[in-house]
Amino acid sequence: GEKRGAQVEQGVGAAAVVASTMPPHIQMVMGPAGVGKSTYCQAMQEHAATERRRVHVANLDPAAEEFAYDVAFDIRSLIAVDDVMEELGYGPNGGLLYCMEYLLENLDWLKEEVDNYDDDEYIIFDMPGQIELYSHVPVMRNLTQNMREQWGVKLCGVYLIDATFASDTSKFISGALLSLSAMIQLELPHINVLTKCDLVDEQELEQVLQFDSASLLADSALGIGNRSEGGGGERGAAGGVPTDAEFAAGSGSRLSRLTYAICSLLDDFTMVTFLPLNLKDEESVGLVLHTADHIIQYGEDLEPKDADYGAAEGDG
Repeated sequence: GEKRGAQVEQGVGAAAVVASTMPPHIQMVMGPAGVGKSTYCQAMQEHAATERRRVHVANLDPAAEEFAYDVAFDIRSLIAVDDVMEELGYGPNGGLLYCMEYLLENLDWLKEEVDNYDDDEYIIFDMPGQIELYSHVPVMRNLTQNMREQWGVKLCGVYLIDATFASDTSKFISGALLSLSAMIQLELPHINVLTKCDLVDEQELEQVLQFDSASLLADSALGIGNRSEGGGGERGAAGGVPTDAEFAAGSGSRLSRLTYAICSLLDDFTMVTFLPLNLKDEESVGLVLHTADHIIQYGEDLEPKDADYGAAEGDG
């Protein structure tokens, strides 16, 4: 009986250790260079502080130089692009790819850093901006698979697109394709965010976001009839491709068919939607943060932390 009791106590103790070392919740922030990833990380960190939450931001971009946010840990303590370029003679892109492959081969470093945070804590990874890392090079896919399957991390992808692209349909569609490529490659719970919304005309942005399909957006951009006004259902039933006459009556571009085919591909996946982010609007920032919280189930199993405040007020 004593032996069994000791075993039970040992088992409970082991369970407590496991519970205390559960991995944290993590956002992985991606997007092209210059889209505002670091600014996004800073905004999320500052907004969380207003909600009495603490968000840790880690830099996983070995080419980064300066940060506006408080850095929890930095990949440059493991490897940096400048060192790789100097020692191996690589260019910037080749050096960055080497750094990320080096990280993959030394995941113990990242695991040790992540293990410093409990399951009720929240980390944002500020990732590199090279597109090929999220499209056809398997480095990021292997990284995220390790984190989810072996470490048990609750992880989501946040892909950023510059809202100033909204004024140029071709750029906007290209950005949507890049986002879709990352979604398919990484296979993560995923949200897409339009950054720099405070720098574009609000009505113009709303006009782009009101289209419920990329094909309707292409209709409007190519000037194909009035198909974008209530014609979505008929077009879908007919197979979704405009007629020769409609193309001829439109912009007349020889690439119009290709543009429309690409948009139809986006519609077939029905996965690419965007959340607008206006850094001057706290509600907008909060909506993006809480959407990410939802898809990684942050907060569902957390105990309330304001009991001490209530006790203090009662004593008063």
